[in-house]
Amino acid sequence: MRSARPERLTRSWLETPVATLQVVVDEDAVVRVLDFDNDSPRTRRLMKIHYGDVPVVEGETPKAIRAAFDRYFAGELDALADIPWRVAGTDFQRQVWQALTEIPAGETRTYSQQAARIGRPAAVRAVGLANGANPIGIVIPCHRVIGSGGALTGYGGGLERKRWLLAHEGAI
Repeated sequence: MRSARPERLTRSWLETPVATLQVVVDEDAVVRVLDFDNDSPRTRRLMKIHYGDVPVVEGETPKAIRAAFDRYFAGELDALADIPWRVAGTDFQRQVWQALTEIPAGETRTYSQQAARIGRPAAVRAVGLANGANPIGIVIPCHRVIGSGGALTGYGGGLERKRWLLAHEGAI
């Protein structure tokens, strides 16, 4: 899961039933950032942290990505697994993000379960921080992680969107 720095990024917007998504892809149409809304402070921060001064141009969402989201929102909940992605971040963050992709649609895990899953049971808070720094929301399904006791806890896209996504997937 190398995170080679791209030479250029292309940004587009994708309308979905839950929100407008900002999709940022590299030269190979591989998703690098996917976040809610047009140009949120969170997205700007993630872009600066992970890609610094890499030029960003406006463009179209690649057809394969658009089609995968259409299928996902139509009820084919595993369709997002077809979307190629590549992330920058620390080795620990990438380990946490990879583990998120192993949570099936329609299921949730707690932060402590995710920490145990990656072999770091005492790193619950660090897993939570890495989860919150996920640059590719929905595709890397950080919305499937909940607090102990089933509480819906923080989500970069907002708790209402988290609730909507979990309901769409049949998890709540």
